[in-house]
Amino acid sequence: MLDSNCFNQDCRDCQRLAGFLDNVKLKYPDYHAQPVAPFGDPAAQLLVVGLAPGMHGANASGRPFTGDYAGLLLYQALYDFGFSNQADSAALDDGLVLNNCRITNAVKCLPPQNKPTGDEIKRCNRYLAAEIETLPDNAVILALGNIAHQAVLRAYGLKSSAAKFGHHQCFQLPGGNVLVSSYHCSRYNVQTKRLSMAMLADVFATIRSLLAGRD
Repeated sequence: MLDSNCFNQDCRDCQRLAGFLDNVKLKYPDYHAQPVAPFGDPAAQLLVVGLAPGMHGANASGRPFTGDYAGLLLYQALYDFGFSNQADSAALDDGLVLNNCRITNAVKCLPPQNKPTGDEIKRCNRYLAAEIETLPDNAVILALGNIAHQAVLRAYGLKSSAAKFGHHQCFQLPGGNVLVSSYHCSRYNVQTKRLSMAMLADVFATIRSLLAGRD
């Protein structure tokens, strides 16, 4: 289990996000509507970084990329490449187990319109930085989307110009880990054909190759 430096269930550092979650909880009493914890293997070599919980997905279920469209491609790819015991992630009690993989978000709380502010991203970055510190040597970090990509760079103390975001791009990080970036598996990106299952599979094939060469 990750310690409080990596995640704080009671965090209310961002007033806008905390207030928004309070209102969401009133409207949807059965929703998780709190910061969403990282999910998966505590000793994972692969860390998947998303943007933030979705309103009717992770914010409802309490698990990253669970219960909404954004998780369909991701969990299918994780299953296809041996990182998960099943292809679907529906709820906390569905029996899903990740192997050598953990999923987290750049921002742990649901933001209005799914758009965190720059200050909120910066304020939450300390949790991501602490989580990255727990990774074993020669780990791979998969950033889904530009905001996650930039958050990983910030967690390493790097400027945004250190590595330009691009789909299926790899960047050597300080200390030996590798950053692999991909378009986010959002409904919009899939429906506009910016990202397909085949494209995401190619990314995961690269990740598997990287991990195989680093054992």
